[in-house]
Amino acid sequence: MTVLRKPALVLAILVLALTAAALIAPELLAPYDPFDSVGTARLAPPSPEHLFGTDHLARDVFSRVIYGARLSLFAAGLAVVGGVVVGSIIGLVTGYVGGAVDFVAMRFVDVLIAIPGILLALIVVASLGFGPLSIALGVGLGTAGSFARVMRSQVLRVRGEEYIEAARTLGVRGPAILVRHVLPNAARPIIAMAALELALAILSVSALSFLGFGAQPPAPEWGALVSAGRDFVATAPWLSLLPGAVILAIVLSVNQVSRSIGGTR
Repeated sequence: MTVLRKPALVLAILVLALTAAALIAPELLAPYDPFDSVGTARLAPPSPEHLFGTDHLARDVFSRVIYGARLSLFAAGLAVVGGVVVGSIIGLVTGYVGGAVDFVAMRFVDVLIAIPGILLALIVVASLGFGPLSIALGVGLGTAGSFARVMRSQVLRVRGEEYIEAARTLGVRGPAILVRHVLPNAARPIIAMAALELALAILSVSALSFLGFGAQPPAPEWGALVSAGRDFVATAPWLSLLPGAVILAIVLSVNQVSRSIGGTR
């Protein structure tokens, strides 16, 4: 099989499969309750009993990382889905309609793209309050502009094709043409881009959580776990390094799969 000839892709798929398992059924992978102490072994180093060691409250770090997948990936996934839906609708309509609608919408998109995504997310979180939903909305709004640009370019590419003209000749109306003919032929770059944006969204969500804007303690959000280990870097570096390594592995795996979807090596 072609996939088996690409070890990096196989490894990425395995990492994402484990991540999906942690997202769906964390109790099957986590050996301990993420909120309870596992004894008196505070700041215990990694061992067969505690793969990622324990934190300053004697909680199993590996279990907290496993359960943290739901919070972090929920926010990142929601952000990407929101960005895809909003951006694709804007790009689809403006690319097909053109004219003043296209001009006004694209200027709005230019503004979104000009503002750094993390700054835009901070503005949204500061306005709506802390929490995963606010972070997802802020990160998703930051990605919508890019999706709108890509979708618009694809619509401009296909709207003059012969099958589109044939549909118009047969009396098919604009909305039906968009849904049945334009969208399916313009969607592939969006799918590949969504996978890539998911990796960036995970980083953004983790960064905002690291800064304290995500779910509040004792929720085991990935960025918060990295942040919680800052005070123990000298004595227990695994508190920050191992959750950070998990984030890095998942981001690289998502990026590898997205490159495969996009047709690059």
